[in-house]
Parts: sequence; structure tokens; C-alpha cells
Amino acid sequence: MSKSSTQKDIVVKSNRLNSALQNLSLAEIRIIQLAIVDARESGKGLDPSTPLTISASRYVEVFETTRQNAYMRIKETEETLFNRRFSFIDEDGLLVKSRWLSQVRYLDNQGEIELSFTPAVVKGISRIDGAVDFFTQYSLQQTSGLDSAYSTRLYELLVQWKAAKKTPLFELETFRAQLGLQENEYARMFDFKKRVLDMAVNEINKVTDLKVSYQQIKEGRSIIGFIFTVTLKNKEAPLKDVKRDTNTLDMFVPMTDSQRYHFAKKLSKLHELSYLAKGEAGRNYDVFAEQIANELSDPERVKFYEKYLMQVGFKKSI
Repeated sequence: MSKSSTQKDIVVKSNRLNSALQNLSLAEIRIIQLAIVDARESGKGLDPSTPLTISASRYVEVFETTRQNAYMRIKETEETLFNRRFSFIDEDGLLVKSRWLSQVRYLDNQGEIELSFTPAVVKGISRIDGAVDFFTQYSLQQTSGLDSAYSTRLYELLVQWKAAKKTPLFELETFRAQLGLQENEYARMFDFKKRVLDMAVNEINKVTDLKVSYQQIKEGRSIIGFIFTVTLKNKEAPLKDVKRDTNTLDMFVPMTDSQRYHFAKKLSKLHELSYLAKGEAGRNYDVFAEQIANELSDPERVKFYEKYLMQVGFKKSI
């Protein structure tokens, strides 16, 4: 059964960071999730030079485990997370490799871990209010009941596409790396699907607010990747209680798909928005319009567009 979202436990990452190739344990993912949430809730934000503290009691509260287990997981994370690395493609199309942490301390007497994130992580977590990077957000409550790192990572990758309701092709090699698999882990497709993919899909469908399924894509007789269908089980209220203003884009959220697409087609011609187009959308107005229309079905993503369009002098009369 899925859990309802609150306004205070939102994990937000840029799509670039969310799609990074990484190899984290479940405890490590959870510590990073808590750091993101607590930095936002406390108002302290994140800075490479400012450590953030996560306590065992906080871990117990969110993930409903024993205090002893929380202490063990935090101590274990202090020893491993500092050495973890990830890689992503930057805005210039180049591969960037980074660590998650620049510094870590385990405060034994207090049962706390003190983390300092690297600049690449801080940028991917805290600078989500600009117009260059789209971002992914979800309620921590939705993943707190997942018992596998694979399930948690798959949820993060799929929730990014909940507005579109369908993902692009997740190419097999990249997808495996995004889930944290080494080259020799579950190398046979039968084992990968049984031990990783199907297990993760079933757990997501059972525990979270998403209903997902997948289609395997073949080239000849070989599976080259997967395309996922992603839907919300229940239509939830927006994460923030915002009064609707009929002079803003927010008015288009409850409209039909055709109405959203009609408006999105106009937006796609705006020079100020053209550089937001990704991939094929960068070469085709119709594809870009469809991309925008999908974004406009998500109230939180609408606010992202609204803020930028107001900055560039958007007028309702467009």
C-alpha cells in the first residue's frame, strides 16, 4: 500500500544527478536521502564547506528500524560512503567522475554521522530553482518501506517520468550501472530479471505510490534495454498548498491533454525556452511541445516553468 506524501519530506535532485551511474548500498542511499531532506527542512541548505549531521534517532524515525540497527548502518556508512564514486554527463556532454563526500566523521558518543558533500553533489541537490536543469522530486515516505537498494534506485529513476507516464529506452549497460551493478553481477539476463528487475518492480508496486511495468526491447535475439510504463496509483494533491492564479500556467494543470498540448505548442516556439529542449526535442518543435505538455501535467513541474517564464516576461496573451 502506498504512503501519502507530506510537505516536509521531499527529496529533490537534478535529473542529471538522479540519473548518475552509482553504486550505493541501501543504507548509503538512505543517509543521502535524509541529508537532502534535512538540509531543506532546516533551512540550512547545503554547502561543500558546511557539514550536515544525521543521527541514529532520525534514521529510526524515518525507516522504522531498531536503534541498534540504525547505529550499525550509520557506522557502516561512515566507513564506505567516503570511498563511493559516481559519474554523470555534464552540460557539455562530457563524462564527469566525482565522489559523494569530501569529508565524513562518525560521532560515536552521539550516534551521529557528519557529512560534507562534494561541489558536484551540492550543485545537483541545492541548485534546482534555475531553468537549465530539470529536477526529480519525491516523498521520502514512498521509499522508506523499500528493502532493497535496487528497488530504491529504480523508483528514483522511474518517478522522474511519472508526468510523461512512459520512459525512453533504458539501455541495458547504462541501466545496470544506474542500479549499482558491477559488470559481473547478475550478468545472465535470467538472473538480472529475477534477482534485480522483477524483484524491484514488484516491491515498488506493492509499497509505493507508483504502478510500473516494463517492456523488454530486443535487437535480433538480444535484449538491449527496457521501456517502462509509470502511473500514479492515486491522484494526490500537490505537495504544497498553493492558491491557483488564473493568470499563470497553473490553470492548465486540470485541463485535457489536447488543451495542454495546444498551449505547449505555443510555448515550444519561445526563443527563451528553446535551449531547454533535450535530444530529439532540440531539433523538432512538435517533439519539444509534447515534452512541455507532459511537464504541464505535473503541478510541481508547472511551478518550475512559471518561475522561469515570469523572469523572462511571459505574458498570458502568448
